[in-house]
Amino acid sequence: MSTTNLDQRTSINLTEDTIRVSALHAFAYCPRLFYLEEVEELYTQDSAVFAGRRLHEEIDKQEDEEWLDLYLEDEILGLRGRVDALRTREGQTIPYEHKRGRCHRDENKQPQAWDSDKLQILAYCCLLEASLGITVIEGRIRYHADNVLIHVPVDDQGRQWVSDTIKQARELRKSAYRPPVVNNEYLCSRCSLSPVCLPEEARLAHNKEWHPVRLFPQDDEREVIHVLEPGTRIGRTGEQLKISRRNEADEKVSIQQVSQVVLHSFSQISTQALHFLSYKDVGIHFVSGGGRYVGSLDTRNGSIQRRIRQYEALTKSDFCLELARKLVKCRGEGQRKFLMRGKRNIKRKSPDLEKAIAQMKAVLKQVPQVESLESLLGFEGNLAALYFGALPNILGKDVSDSLGFAGRNRRPPKDRFNAMLSFGYSLLIKDVMNAILTVGLEPALGFYHQPRTQAPPLALDLMEIFRVPLVDMIVVTSINRQQWDTETDFDVRGQQVWLSDSGRRKFINLYEQRKAESWKHPVTGYSLTYRRLLELEVRLLEKEWCGEGGLFGQLIVR
Repeated sequence: MSTTNLDQRTSINLTEDTIRVSALHAFAYCPRLFYLEEVEELYTQDSAVFAGRRLHEEIDKQEDEEWLDLYLEDEILGLRGRVDALRTREGQTIPYEHKRGRCHRDENKQPQAWDSDKLQILAYCCLLEASLGITVIEGRIRYHADNVLIHVPVDDQGRQWVSDTIKQARELRKSAYRPPVVNNEYLCSRCSLSPVCLPEEARLAHNKEWHPVRLFPQDDEREVIHVLEPGTRIGRTGEQLKISRRNEADEKVSIQQVSQVVLHSFSQISTQALHFLSYKDVGIHFVSGGGRYVGSLDTRNGSIQRRIRQYEALTKSDFCLELARKLVKCRGEGQRKFLMRGKRNIKRKSPDLEKAIAQMKAVLKQVPQVESLESLLGFEGNLAALYFGALPNILGKDVSDSLGFAGRNRRPPKDRFNAMLSFGYSLLIKDVMNAILTVGLEPALGFYHQPRTQAPPLALDLMEIFRVPLVDMIVVTSINRQQWDTETDFDVRGQQVWLSDSGRRKFINLYEQRKAESWKHPVTGYSLTYRRLLELEVRLLEKEWCGEGGLFGQLIVR
């Protein structure tokens, strides 16, 4: 190793944490990827990641005694990492890096290492030199898809490249700002963090003519487990959840099949199951026996940078007002469009319905000019009064009076229609909370609703977008289809009306079926299930204060 390189190494601040060699590879691939992983501590595991792990496991099984893997860390150099494999030939130690994909081909079709892979193997070479006090003359990269072995020589220029990249990565790690999306779209299509980064949506935010490719996962087919029976116990056995109901055989469910566990009434869960679900990033939520949302288990880790940016943005009154106007317009337009759809379906004239639709249109035209949150609350209240006043007009003529609607009431609901609305909104706010916690935002800090006991403000803000498509439409459609038994599906207690056990099961089935349906996003142009749209909308909200705004609050019923 040259004297120059030793001088460079001793100049590095020893108090700084070392950087993983794989993180250095991410920095060379895309600085934004590095920032998301190393600063915001966001990681995803797609099929390519698992395939890469399987490759290394297979290599480990095939290796003979000459092959070794080795974990190393050097604070002076500022690196740490595990070398895929080491081999000694003629007194020379040679590190190997195994890649599942294909190599790069230059203009003459000659095989070459990709720059990020080349930097990675050079970093391992430098780490070996620094940790073991040896000289490494080359590293090798095996690309298994085309069975090509690339030799990467180690020289002072390569060592300098590693040293410079470590310094750049450290500087970026100190930054409070996420780097922009890279220009190379091909890199994004192969990146496991695309569902978090949303690069195509970022490009659309800056260029309205852009036609984004959907990189966001289409669906999460895992099951939401609702535990409705009081006294039910949830525990863990191996890699499974064990659900023990009274007078029934135990039910076992693989953790791989579970996205959320929702505990209703007085069901119980063991600490072992809580730890297990938290470790597997499974949402845990609580709903009272009366159908009121109680709370969610917050297991977020490493999202402090995201919340800091949220705090900075949502303490600005003008910015909050701008977002709130989008929200009120989105909900109001959705309500109006739902009434218009109902008007077509009932195939009969209703002057009151037509008048309400026209009045809502007039009020919505004024929303963009509202200059305070207080005034906006008045406009929202006006829209809600017109909407709920007109809602009975889209119920079928054969609907029983006991399922009719004479206005919104709650805490407690006084009729069957409101009992369904209240329970549906509890399920919705639970799912919105799940999305907020998945993204890593702070649910207690919103931009429109004020803190109160029912639910955190940000959750109340975001659920406005989905009230109509995920709850109101279910209630009206199921009533018009006569899917409810007014006796067995409801529990009437004087002036209070609740869904019975059978009613809650029926509504949950309708709600989960609805979430599995797809909706074409009006701005991005691609279709996603409602399960995915909930998370996407939270991520689009975050983009509003990350310099990539303009897509939030556009989900309006057609």
